Amino acid sequence: MIPIRLKMKTKQRIINQAIISYNTLGVTNVTSRDIAKALKISHGNLEYHFPNKEALLMAIYKQMKKDISQVYKEGKHAVNPFLHFNELLIKLEQFHNDYLFFNLDVLEISRNYPEVSALLNKTFQIRKAQMSHFYDRFTELGYFKKETIPGMYLRLQHTIRIMITFWKSQQEVLPYFENVQKPKMSTYVWDLLTPHMTEKGVQAYNTITQTNTIIP
Repeated sequence: MIPIRLKMKTKQRIINQAIISYNTLGVTNVTSRDIAKALKISHGNLEYHFPNKEALLMAIYKQMKKDISQVYKEGKHAVNPFLHFNELLIKLEQFHNDYLFFNLDVLEISRNYPEVSALLNKTFQIRKAQMSHFYDRFTELGYFKKETIPGMYLRLQHTIRIMITFWKSQQEVLPYFENVQKPKMSTYVWDLLTPHMTEKGVQAYNTITQTNTIIP
């Protein structure tokens, strides 16, 4: 019998190495033997903890979910919800860097690993509700103008969720623009939001730009 402490330590080492390897080469280009070799452990030892790639991806995804859920909770009752939203955007971009492969290979993962795909779908619904909460707060505080077209803000929310989800993918496909400006994801999101702000919303937004957390 392997002591429980050692089990947990080995499992986390495998998860950490898998993230590094997947981030570098992509999910489809890394085998369990590659990960075991990088860790200098036997393939049997790795398979003892994770019998297949989906089991390993599930463990990584649960770690990701825990990490990002904490980000959404931080500052939940902030006086200025724009500040909380901006901090979330900045942390989401760093989160995408930490788990780069999951963002670049999300379609591949969703198509080939049904258990992970099911969790993804549930999480997307949770994130949709959490993001909607921000927009509800913005509206309650009078930060946004009234809709000029019915459903416009729902579509705007969806557009921003698309941008956040595929931010790293577009950087891979369209790297030339980044080489010129090196933009932050938060800048692009705010560019979509500012035209819809009331004077009160612009004032709240300006308090964020004064902290230099947003770089045009």
